[in-house]
Order: sequence, then structure tokens, then C-alpha cells
Amino acid sequence: MQREEKQLDSALEAIIMRVNDLKTAIAAMIFKLEHEYETLNWPNFLDNFALISGHFSSLSKILSHDKAPNLRNLTVLPLRLSPEKDEELLRLTEGRIPTFAHDLVPDYLRTKLEPQAEQKMMQLEAKAANVNIDTSHDYNKQLTQYTKVINHVLEITSKAREEWESEAGARATQAQTYSTADTHTLLGAVYAGKGLKTDSIQMVQSGVSPVPNSMMVGRPGNQQQTPGLGNPPMGQMNKAPSAIKTNIKAASQIHPYR
Repeated sequence: MQREEKQLDSALEAIIMRVNDLKTAIAAMIFKLEHEYETLNWPNFLDNFALISGHFSSLSKILSHDKAPNLRNLTVLPLRLSPEKDEELLRLTEGRIPTFAHDLVPDYLRTKLEPQAEQKMMQLEAKAANVNIDTSHDYNKQLTQYTKVINHVLEITSKAREEWESEAGARATQAQTYSTADTHTLLGAVYAGKGLKTDSIQMVQSGVSPVPNSMMVGRPGNQQQTPGLGNPPMGQMNKAPSAIKTNIKAASQIHPYR
């Protein structure tokens, strides 16, 4: 008897520890749902739910252990019922149960569901049992079609992703067919004239007349243009330096019939 009592005490202590951990996890989850619902995201919610699931698994392992006593064979009986406030009970229940009165004992020592909840469960079980077979087949058919559509969409998405990745890889491995430096040089020549120089521009900038010497006849200081040759363009005469002097006679002196 002493050995069984020790095993029962150790098992109850371990169970109480796991239940307290489970209670803390549930309280933290409820606090987040009530106060942090604006910033709470789905991954954090799943993490809290996984923590609660882990505590349930640990509690189930303790209850199913070989050395754990079979709690189904044990009965909890109230030793003393009193309507007065019990400080020890209040401390053990963390301020939730101040008294252990007659009206609270059936609720706290209940081993079955409440009558209303039990009746509701029975109605749901009866409704599930009376479901028509054809209706269930229709549900299965719709589920199969929906799964087929999802798989088709997933296949299309995967194929498009593979094509995008292959195109991106081909662009990365393709040889370069242009030169950035040449492009910048060409743009500078077109828009700003960089790197463009002609012979006439160089001659004007150096102070040399663009008209060849062969087109000029006569002595220095009294040079005349060769007969039969047209006058040089006005743009070139304006650009040429003013070193050329001409002697223009009056029309009366060169009239052939006088």
C-alpha cells in the first residue's frame, strides 16, 4: 500500500506540473488573442498552438506510462462541504474557488459532460449517423474535383516557374554583344559633338585661309581673282583672315568704247 501511495503521489505531482505548464500556455494564448489581436500574425499563433499541443502530448505520455497508476479506478470524494470561505482552497485554486459548497461540488467533481452539452453531442452524433450515403458521395465527388483543380493550377504554376528560371539562366550565360564605352562615345558625339573634327574647322581655328593658294593670282598687295573662277563662298570669306587686299577701279576707266 505504501508503495502504491508513493507511485500515486509521484504521478500526481508530475501530472500537476504538466497541467500547470498547459494552463500557462493556454493563458498566454488567450492574453495574445485579447490584447495583441491587432499585431498577432498566423505564424505566432501556430507557435503557441504547437506549444499547447506539446504539453498535451507530454501529459498523455505520463498518463499512459506503465508505472503510472490507473486513475480511472480511483474516485474523488469530498471530505468536507462548507459554505464558508476557505483560504487554503482559495490559494490552491489561485483565487477561483472561494468555497466548497453543495452547489459547486457537482460541477467541479463531474466525470461526465453537463446535461446540456451531452444532449447536444448526442444530437450531433445522431445527425452524422443519419447522413444520406448519396450526399456523402456528392461531398466526396466535389472534394475530388476540387483537389483535381488545385493540382492542375499547381502544375501550371510550377511549369511557369521552371520556364522563368530557365530564361533567367539563359540571360545570365548569354555573351555580351555591346560595349558600354562605345555607346557612351557615340551618344557624346551625336548630342555634344565630342570627338568630331574636320579639316576646315581645324584650319579656321589655326588662322589659315580655307581657300587654296592656287586660286589666288597677282602680286602681293594687289591680288586679283583668276578670271573664270567664281567667287568663294561668303562663309569662307568671312572666316578667312583680312590679309588679302584688292584694288577696285572705277567703271569709267575700264569702259571699252571710250
